[in-house]
Amino acid sequence: MSRRLRALTLEGIAGIDRECAVCAYWESPELLPMRCGAACDEELLRSNLSTVRREWGEYGRMALEDKVVLGFIKCAPTRYFPQARRLPTGAPDADAPLITCLHVLDEARCRGLDRVLLHAVLRDLNMQGVRAVYAYGSVSGDRERMPMPDLEFLLEQGFTVERPHLVYPLLRLDLRTLAAWTENLEAALESLLLPLGRGRHMPTPTVD
Repeated sequence: MSRRLRALTLEGIAGIDRECAVCAYWESPELLPMRCGAACDEELLRSNLSTVRREWGEYGRMALEDKVVLGFIKCAPTRYFPQARRLPTGAPDADAPLITCLHVLDEARCRGLDRVLLHAVLRDLNMQGVRAVYAYGSVSGDRERMPMPDLEFLLEQGFTVERPHLVYPLLRLDLRTLAAWTENLEAALESLLLPLGRGRHMPTPTVD
């Protein structure tokens, strides 16, 4: 058994959930209901991913055990996620990195995988010289439908509320306030006690 962190790909997402691989909620400019799968457009996703890689960098990270994807996180500058402009709290600056999706397998919840994925992206941003990252937090507790991380999880990881809202507050994390990046995330991933290897399961947005 071998676990590793890799750059996010649509093929990797499809390995755990075909719907996630075609969900274009954040990439869609028209106003959509706040739920995963509200818009499905694989061509738009592939185009956006290629543009992000060409103009900025990786689209996020995924964690794998052998060839099985355990979870993924999506992150890119806000300008690549036009749905953010439709949210009641408004969008961060166009160049500010925005974390949109964070999904892990059901049986991997409450075991630290979501934290490893988040910190993998934060480490990448820190290496790029990024000073702050944003994310919307969900207070609904509906982890099967919400296309954003859970508010409580983000607060536990050091995010603070930038623009309050009863349902979808916008949060910010100042990367300059974090401790030096000394943690070996690959080793941390290997050490997680994940009861996997029983086949593929449908992932849902994390609420750890």
